[in-house]
Amino acid sequence: MVPTEGFGANVMTENELIESNPLNQQDSVILRSYAAVVDGLAALIGEHCEIVLHALDDLNKSAIKIANGENTGRKVGSPITDLALRMLRDIEGSERNFSRAYFTRAKSGTLMKSITVAIRNGDNRIIGLLCININLDAPFSQVLQAFIPDDLAKQAASSVNFASDVEELVDQTVERTVEEVNADKTVSNNTKNRQIVMALYDKGIFDIKDAIHRVASRLNISKHTVYLYVRQRKTEEIES
Repeated sequence: MVPTEGFGANVMTENELIESNPLNQQDSVILRSYAAVVDGLAALIGEHCEIVLHALDDLNKSAIKIANGENTGRKVGSPITDLALRMLRDIEGSERNFSRAYFTRAKSGTLMKSITVAIRNGDNRIIGLLCININLDAPFSQVLQAFIPDDLAKQAASSVNFASDVEELVDQTVERTVEEVNADKTVSNNTKNRQIVMALYDKGIFDIKDAIHRVASRLNISKHTVYLYVRQRKTEEIES
């Protein structure tokens, strides 16, 4: 049977078993950094996935960030749930930093599939929880719609180099950039290498160690020439 007390329930007596854990300044910084994770997951998965960030210093108003809270009727300042406390105990009693996946029902009766991720500080103490709850009662067509790009998104889609190491990443990016520049009929043969290096700079490839050496080798030019083109690109950025 799927438990029904998970969402919207009052904080249960298990709260009394959790000792007070005040957060220091660094703990607060760590938790605030997860706010972007909440928004990012919500943007990726869609409105039928609720993501809640809990701080464990005050369980009566532990929710400090929430996305798509309409799935369970919760908002910032809502208390932790009894089920989240149980998942916390489950995590603390294991070597994992996340709970098993579990099912529950919101107060409205909505069936949810959830997982709880522990957030630890530098002392390895759990200071917060990231709870991800997927609404399984949402029409599948609506859920699927969040993963189907529209025409505008298809046009804006970028190819990505899923390389196995940084050397492969550099090499693949260089090859793709060479193809792009060679296909541009407005770039003369005498300026192609310069254009390639500048394009690679714009892509951030020179932030990778030894990238300049690999680029110079591929283009059959000296490292000093690569440095020259990079400096020229930086100068253009400053002047613009």
